[in-house]
Amino acid sequence: QVQLAESGGGSVQAGGSLTLSCVASGDTVRRYCMGWFRQAPGNEREAVAHINSNGEISYADSVKGRITISKDNDEETLYLQMSSLKPEDTAMYYCAADRGIFGNGVGCFGVAHEFNYWGQGTQVTVSS
Repeated sequence: QVQLAESGGGSVQAGGSLTLSCVASGDTVRRYCMGWFRQAPGNEREAVAHINSNGEISYADSVKGRITISKDNDEETLYLQMSSLKPEDTAMYYCAADRGIFGNGVGCFGVAHEFNYWGQGTQVTVSS
């Protein structure tokens, strides 16, 4: 069973950049579909980006062109590089993992309810 720990959140001005990290322990990220989600107060948790064990990536339309997800299998770490940040990006950001419908980290669709393992979250605040 994988455990996830996010870091890298903070407060930035609009237009700024942040890189979030998610370190996995207890199992290798090679076997998992990994994703980033965010949740603002009063809103539902929404998908930001996900990457499967084949390296296939998907982004939410709201972040395309501004955010890059990547995974370092050797470091067991998932990253989220964010630039041109907007106030509407303000949220708690969560890292998540799941083995996918085939059990090998593929066959995932970036939907929150399909992910079984979650980190505690890291806050991102963007001021105008």
